[in-house]
Formats: sequence, structure tokens, C-alpha cells
Amino acid sequence: MKANPTKYLLSAAFCALAAPAFAQDAECGDVQIAEMNWASAGVAAWVDKIVLEAGYGCDVTLVTGDTMPTFTSMNEKGEPDVAPELWVDAVKVALDAAKAEGRLVETVPLLKDGGVQGWWIPKYIQDAHPDIKTVADALEHPELFPAPEDPSRGGVYNCPAGWNCQISTANLFEAYGAEDKGFDLVDTGSAAGLDGSLANAYEREEGWMGYYWAPTAILGKYDMVLLDAGVPLDREAFDNCTAIADCADPQPNAYPVADVNTVVTKEFADNNPMTVEYFSTRQWDNDTVNGILAWKDDNQATNEDTAYYFLENYDIWKSWVAEETAEKIADEL
Repeated sequence: MKANPTKYLLSAAFCALAAPAFAQDAECGDVQIAEMNWASAGVAAWVDKIVLEAGYGCDVTLVTGDTMPTFTSMNEKGEPDVAPELWVDAVKVALDAAKAEGRLVETVPLLKDGGVQGWWIPKYIQDAHPDIKTVADALEHPELFPAPEDPSRGGVYNCPAGWNCQISTANLFEAYGAEDKGFDLVDTGSAAGLDGSLANAYEREEGWMGYYWAPTAILGKYDMVLLDAGVPLDREAFDNCTAIADCADPQPNAYPVADVNTVVTKEFADNNPMTVEYFSTRQWDNDTVNGILAWKDDNQATNEDTAYYFLENYDIWKSWVAEETAEKIADEL
């Protein structure tokens, strides 16, 4: 029988309205949450741990996770109970099957804006040249984005080798005819190299153009502008050419916005309606996440430190829970 996530959300809402005293007093029990190995997901896991323990009386264990291993374990073994930040495009077919067959439940997107990616430039460049709004506009001005090896040419900074965005950026570089317009594709070598190139350019108020994504600490520190692709997303072409190495004839295309959702096991959803209601309410936008990740980076803080920083300095989490629960969490903080 096909599982209906809405059914669980409605059940949770009904429990909250019809029997709040019982729900608040109910035993939450043990909960396993995946602490994914990238910053935004790790912080989200710690926020969930603090909220569930202080607000709902849960006993939360964090387990190290990554997209594919965590999803496979949840799908096949029913553990961990929660993946707070799952980039579902990477497992979409299998996740749809797991939902239809009643093993997993998908709640609302954790990232309200989704995972945003594309080619970015510093805002001060656009402020000085307001005509630059699209990728094609920027490629008319190689003098504004000097390549590091040959400043007489423009540069488009690529992703590190092994990342899929290296392939898509190279294909789009060809699709837009960037080389003929005076640009070189710049190999950044590593994630640190990509970050360093952007940070160095920004600190010197120099031009920079290249691939990046949100939410990230870098975009929390530096005011960057996402360039419009100038064309609508052709998802079929993106999946079958833009993102494929050695595509014969790449065309200009937009990057898809990635769905970034929370996924829980069906057993957890059935047994924890109040906590699933929380997971079906809590969302944050990319600007918020960029900001807290920038704080994390500047202070060399742990995921736990950053979760407490968020809960102590932002109020949006109070809308994720009932007033009584928010008071419990605030008292704990």
C-alpha cells in the first residue's frame, strides 16, 4: 500500500490539537539522528538534538552520516530514525519507492530556498555595472574578471576535480562560448582553492566569477550575486548533457535548485507524532544558514557550539514548536 506522508502530518496535527497534555507527557524514547559530514547538516542535527532533548524529553544519539550510506541504512535497516538534511535529488528514485512502499516519510524541506547553485559574482561588481545580470552579460566583460595566470583574459573558476559541478561548469563554459569571448576556465584544484580564490578576490575588491552554491559559510561572509542563466532550466538536457562528461553539444542551461528535505523512518513517524510535527514545521532559509556557518567558520566552532549559537541568537526556532515547548528549550539554554 502506498504510504501517504500527509496522513502522518495530519495525524500529528490532530494529536497536537486533540490531546496536547497527553502528547507533551508521552515518552519520546531513544532517537537516532544522522549527523551528516558537511557543515549545514551537522549543525541542523545538533539543533534537532537540543530541541528534542530539552523540549520533548527524547534521548538523542547522533550517528555519523553521508547521503548514500545514511539513506541506504534507513531504507534497508530502519536506522537512523532521522536524516535532517537529505539532498534528495541524489536518491530520488529510491526515495520515491521507499515512500510508496511505506518505509520512509518525507517532511517539509529543511532548506526553504532549496540548495542553490550556479555562477556568482561579487555584489560590488554588479553595483558598479548594473547591466550585468546574466551569465551572457558577464561574459561580455573579461576585463572585469581577470584570470590569475593571464590577467589580459577573463577567468571562470571551476570546481575541484571529482565534483560533478566541475563537469557542469566545463560544459556550460563551452555552451556559452566563453573561450571565444576571452575567458579561460580556471582549475581551482581543491575546495580550499575554490574558497581561497573567492575570498582573496573579495578582500581586494577584485573581479571574480565562478561556480558556487548555498548555503555555505563563504556566502555568509561575502555578499555575492547569483547570475541568471539567461535561459530556463531544461532538466532533461541538464541530466543528460550538462552534467555529463564529454557531452557532444552542450547548450546554455540553468542549474536546478536541489530539494533538501528531512526524511524519517515510518516507524519513527508512527511512534512519535509530536516530534514528527516538529520535523514537519522547522525550516530555515539560506541567508540564515549562511550567517551561522560564517560564524562557525570565523570562530572555528563545532557543530554543537554553532547549534547553541543559533538557538541563543535567532528566534525563528520558536515558531517550530508549541509555546510551552519553546519555554522548556529556552530554560535549558
